[in-house]
Amino acid sequence: MTLLPTPDHILQIGMGFMASKTLLTATELELFTVLGPGPRSGEELGDRLSLHPRSLFDFLDALVALGLLERKGDGPGATYANTPETARFLDKAEPAYLGGILEMANARLYGFWDDLGEGLRTGLPQNEVKGGGDMFGELYADEARLEQFLAAMQGIQLGNFMMLLETVDFSEVTTVCDVGGANGTFCSLAVNRHPHLRAISFDLPQVKQVAERHIAAMGASDRVEIRSGDFFADEFPKADVIVMGNILHDWDEAQKRLLIEKACRALNDGGRFIAIEAVIDDARRENAFGLLMSLNMLIELPGGFDYTGAQFDGWCRDAGFARTEIVPLTGPSSAAIAYV
Repeated sequence: MTLLPTPDHILQIGMGFMASKTLLTATELELFTVLGPGPRSGEELGDRLSLHPRSLFDFLDALVALGLLERKGDGPGATYANTPETARFLDKAEPAYLGGILEMANARLYGFWDDLGEGLRTGLPQNEVKGGGDMFGELYADEARLEQFLAAMQGIQLGNFMMLLETVDFSEVTTVCDVGGANGTFCSLAVNRHPHLRAISFDLPQVKQVAERHIAAMGASDRVEIRSGDFFADEFPKADVIVMGNILHDWDEAQKRLLIEKACRALNDGGRFIAIEAVIDDARRENAFGLLMSLNMLIELPGGFDYTGAQFDGWCRDAGFARTEIVPLTGPSSAAIAYV
């Protein structure tokens, strides 16, 4: 007997915006941070978060059903607590907090994705600069928005940075340069994990004050140097390892090639270039997140796109690298590594 197809998968994806917005709203409300010290009743949470009683328990129990909260008991007397995952990654008091990317998704990206169809028809970005302009110019002109953006980038990459520093051998490395170093998270993690390292965080001058505060908070000011520059206009600082986290996918192919060539020139003998991104599988069938992130580049930027390991290998070999490899990190992300 042939089983008839069911609509389950279609409905789950098609209505997935409801689950997404529920999580994003819980993050915006700082629900997971409020639950950091321990379980609370629904009534306590409603009072603390100033939520109307009408849908309070629908909201909390939806998060339970989605696997984002744990509940002990049933009915009004039940208590709610973080899961191990939300306790670690969505409580602002925790060092592994990645809610910054969810905060930015809620504040910016969620609405822009309404215009995906227009982006697909026109090939043009659909964010706040639709009228003409530069996304990064807009962000970097406002320090508060810039700090939110940098915190979001930290959130999406923190697990990858930590995994990279545990997975890849840095024992023979003396200097590391993070090109597009943002608030200095990778450099700080690198020198704290490997005390023999010295690191350079290279980014635009507008980032310097934010980076100085963040690096100091991570206790790494004495071992991380901040250098200001434009990675298209200026040469990269010399180093044994050059890292780019979520940088290459922002740009078109010619710009990607230019950045890779500049990395190759800046590396010391025997050096490595490491790009950390949601590298798409060569067959383009499995890494759905990488493909969706590439669509997000359409929403955000004029020429950006995510890429496969084979594409990365071709660009790197053309730039003068001898070989490449793809090292899995957390979730759908990988380190694409090119060797001189």
